[in-house]
Amino acid sequence: MSKSQKNTPKNSSETNNAKQSFDFQKYKNYIYSGLFLTIFFVLLIVNNTDGDTLDGPYPPYYEKGNVVKLSDFKGKVVILDFWATWCPPCRKGIPDLVELKKEFKSKGVEVIGISLDALTHGGQTQKDVVPFMKSNGINYPIAKGTDKVIMDFGGINSIPTSFVIDKDGYVINSYVGFVEKSNYVNDINKALGGKYDKKSLKKAPDFALEEIK
Repeated sequence: MSKSQKNTPKNSSETNNAKQSFDFQKYKNYIYSGLFLTIFFVLLIVNNTDGDTLDGPYPPYYEKGNVVKLSDFKGKVVILDFWATWCPPCRKGIPDLVELKKEFKSKGVEVIGISLDALTHGGQTQKDVVPFMKSNGINYPIAKGTDKVIMDFGGINSIPTSFVIDKDGYVINSYVGFVEKSNYVNDINKALGGKYDKKSLKKAPDFALEEIK
């Protein structure tokens, strides 16, 4: 067999491969376009198929039924207290808030504490919140403060800072520092009476915060 005959099969195979490669290159754009359109329509059908809506994942530390929302207390007078365990005047005011909850609960008065322990002093005292609640007999919900709720309430520059909110969500008074119990009592009676002009008052911003237990 001559040298040229030995090389014939190899050259023939290369020719066929080149032809096949050429054919694929010619039609590959159509193939890719077809696959893309198929995937697109499948996803479109799946996403628009009727079915039960499932709850998305909750943010870290949030659980169903473990969130404090101001809007859930509509129709009640609310004392909202921004505080921290390391703050002496905050600790001093806690017993009065506990007593106010006991005395006015039946009249539709609620106290909500917003702990800023996680946001202050490098978060070192947030582990002390639950023990503090237990040792001081706190009988009202304590929520974990966030930067957003601080900004929504105008920026909390000092604690304790508290707000008295009426049944319709209007802020009728606010305080910075320790508050005498008698001042809260006056605000509560005013809010329960409802005989005041609300035109100049601002509504308290709603919030949904993790409850600390």
